[in-house]
Amino acid sequence: MLSATYRDANQPTTDKSCLLQYRAVPMPSQWQMEMSLSPRSPLILILMRRSFSNHLESTVVNQKEKEDPHPHVIKWNKAIACHMRLGHLARAQQLFDQMPRTTLSLSSYNTMLSGYVSNSHFAHAISLFSRMPSRDIISYNTMLSCHVRSGHLLTARQLFDQMPVKDQVSYNTMISAYARHGLLHQAKELFDQAPLTNNISWNGLLAAYIQSGNFQLAKQLFQSKPKWDVISWNSIIAGYVQQKQMCEAKKLFHKMPYRDIVSWNTIISGYAQSGDMTEARRLFDIMPVEKDVFTWTAVLSGYAKNGNVEEAMNIFEKMPQRNVVSWNAIIAACMQNRRFNEAKKLFDQMPCRDQVTWNTMLTAYGNAGMIQEAREMFYKMPHRDTVSWSAMLAAYSQVGLSEEVLQLFREMFSGGTKANCSAYACVLSTCADMATLNYGTQLHGQLFKVGYGMGCFVANVLLAFYFKCGSMDDAQKAFDEMHERDTVSWNTMISGYARHGFGWKAWEVFDLMKQTQIKPDDITLVGVLSASSHTGLVDKGISLFYTMEQVYGITPKPAHYTCMIDLLGRAGRLKEAQSLVKEMPFEPEPTTWGALLGASRVHHEPEIGIWAAEKIFELEPNNTGMYVLLSNLYASYGKWSDVLKTRVLMGERGVRKVPGFSWIEVKNKVHVFSVGDSAHPDKQRIYQFLEELDLKMKKAGYVSATEIVLHDVEEEEKVHMLRYHSERLAVAFGILNVPLGRPIRIIKNLRVCEDCHNAIKYVAKIENRLIVLRDSNRFHHFSGGSCSCGDYW
Repeated sequence: MLSATYRDANQPTTDKSCLLQYRAVPMPSQWQMEMSLSPRSPLILILMRRSFSNHLESTVVNQKEKEDPHPHVIKWNKAIACHMRLGHLARAQQLFDQMPRTTLSLSSYNTMLSGYVSNSHFAHAISLFSRMPSRDIISYNTMLSCHVRSGHLLTARQLFDQMPVKDQVSYNTMISAYARHGLLHQAKELFDQAPLTNNISWNGLLAAYIQSGNFQLAKQLFQSKPKWDVISWNSIIAGYVQQKQMCEAKKLFHKMPYRDIVSWNTIISGYAQSGDMTEARRLFDIMPVEKDVFTWTAVLSGYAKNGNVEEAMNIFEKMPQRNVVSWNAIIAACMQNRRFNEAKKLFDQMPCRDQVTWNTMLTAYGNAGMIQEAREMFYKMPHRDTVSWSAMLAAYSQVGLSEEVLQLFREMFSGGTKANCSAYACVLSTCADMATLNYGTQLHGQLFKVGYGMGCFVANVLLAFYFKCGSMDDAQKAFDEMHERDTVSWNTMISGYARHGFGWKAWEVFDLMKQTQIKPDDITLVGVLSASSHTGLVDKGISLFYTMEQVYGITPKPAHYTCMIDLLGRAGRLKEAQSLVKEMPFEPEPTTWGALLGASRVHHEPEIGIWAAEKIFELEPNNTGMYVLLSNLYASYGKWSDVLKTRVLMGERGVRKVPGFSWIEVKNKVHVFSVGDSAHPDKQRIYQFLEELDLKMKKAGYVSATEIVLHDVEEEEKVHMLRYHSERLAVAFGILNVPLGRPIRIIKNLRVCEDCHNAIKYVAKIENRLIVLRDSNRFHHFSGGSCSCGDYW
């Protein structure tokens, strides 16, 4: 909901441009209210800014002179009220305590009560109200305002129901409060009960309809009353603008009997936000009233938002005066269009910066991957809010600085800053990448404590986290507990089960999704096709692919073709896969050729593999993985000269093979292993255990698959090389350190080799352990001598 802020006249401020004059008037003027509006949005809540505390204090001051004939009482009360206006509560309290008891009157109590409420010292107000020797309608209305401003609507309603006498102020206070909180039924109920209604009553109910999005009722209410003030017209137009119903907003705008600067700013801002800069600029040029800084800023922001930096800069240069929002808009436009030097120059020239300014710079640097600049901006900030911390977390996460993400999150909490949804999502994603299940589970608990656990945004990140950590049961539980699900929720479940090799489960989720009102999209079908590919559900996958356009209205895209080629290739139907590649209505992507190359190596079709590799190198000459696949393909046929040529070519092009690593989290610490690792402090115990385990495996029938060692070395050397692969070291460490009954979860940055896959099946059976291995391609759940993939991987 778009909002505007009205600075209460009773609140202390050092900004003279925003300070309203302290006059005993029933309501602040519209111009005074406009001076403190946020210029970045339509003024939908303009009517809600009519502060009842001003009205109450004005009434208090007027009542003093009627009730207290003694001139000294009036002077004492006015002095107290003056101190309260300036925020000098201690001095006001001192004066109140020094007043002779004989002159202390109800108006004196009301003056103190109003001052406490105006300065948001609600506990003091409640305490004073309970000690008052007597109360009148002003006392009660002031306390209503106290409870409303502190957000305690239930307490306010209880006091309202207990009031011996109620007036228009009482009803209007409650109607407006319900309207601000979107409680439409309660606002309408009190409106109907009110013995008398005025503009404030009608405006309060109108605001309730607008805020709830019920524009039909708002329109009916608006038409039921012959005359409305300009504030009401502006409010309902702003409501339509906020809902992007510009046609309705335009109709009402042209019907207005009188338009002020707010009317023009609202409609211009609406067109600018909706992207219609032609109409926004036309209205800007013809408006009959003098443009203020908000008008200029609305057009500037519109150009900036729509990527027209040159026009935005032109408007900025012509502005007769600028505010902080104007500066922020032009800086954001430059940063979003990667004009970093210009943005930094403007940032340095800016006469005064607010939190948005700093966050804009920080976020843009982070999104651009400029970590050093983002870090410098972050630590130079005079104040860091939740947005600042979240932006820095996202910057670290984007470039893969996982340890920095977790460390910064700890600093954020130790400093007392509350994390928002984005911060939690960022850290959970990092935990998923690192497979730090324990820490992520702790975050899950925190999410529910702060109330973020049930919304789609964070819940979807939780689903992905649990799947990436290999905990399908926790993912399913989190999915079952979601109050609402969107397309991302269903897609995450389908793709999660697909990566774990549970294709039938993915199809079950897909069938459940079709029973809801949420329609499958492109990503949904990619997940289902991938599930079919990973599990060997060839016929189901083929049927889905060739009917997806007729049944779901989704035309196959490159990702769908890649899944199909992978499905056919894994099933050994290389000729069909090759034909499908040739039939594609667009040029195949590198991933498509990669699927064909991988399948050709597994099913011994070197000609198809070499053809695919050549296509890949044309598109991505530096694709390390494809060079390795081609090298392995040559090596599997003993073509060592071709292997050498491929490696020489890699050297000439500066392509390096990514070394294999495996890691495991034990007691909140991540242990990383490389092949033949000799650096781990527990290496002797690990290697001794592997020697003992190797003897048990051989007795159980295990034979090393030395044919997959793609090096021209002796057989004994090949056996030795296989025994100390990184994933085996991690598994051994896990068995030695993870208690019985708990899964051993391993992550590998590359694809697990065939021999290790076979060996871990034996290990799982011999040690009676569940071992979950996540490689670069999928998950493997080893238990009882078998793998969840059914050796179809």
